Amino acid sequence: MGIRLIKISVVYFAIGILLGYYMSVSHSYDLTPVHVHINLLGWTALTLAGIIYHLFPSLTNNRLATVHFWLHNIGLPIMMLSLATLVTTQNEAILPGIAVGATLTVLGVLSFVWNVLKNIKE
Repeated sequence: MGIRLIKISVVYFAIGILLGYYMSVSHSYDLTPVHVHINLLGWTALTLAGIIYHLFPSLTNNRLATVHFWLHNIGLPIMMLSLATLVTTQNEAILPGIAVGATLTVLGVLSFVWNVLKNIKE
């Protein structure tokens, strides 16, 4: 699971960097919140989680790891696409998409936190 998360994270890294490049070239920085969240929750958080799963393989042998993987990787794209849509269209009807995506992502991260606290022993 650790290596899979690291591979997914580099895709987020590429997306975040390309989005930043687009904003720089176009001189339009409206999508800055999307750029930041993709880099933080996609690239950085998933890379670190992947490294932790790789260093502590016992963390991957339980349901919390699976819950973390799926909630994070379903919630983040929903949240980012919804946020990008809100920023570009100013259509507040998309706010529930942001809330759903953010909730799934938070629940995934909390599953990871609980897994680490519960299962890593000194």
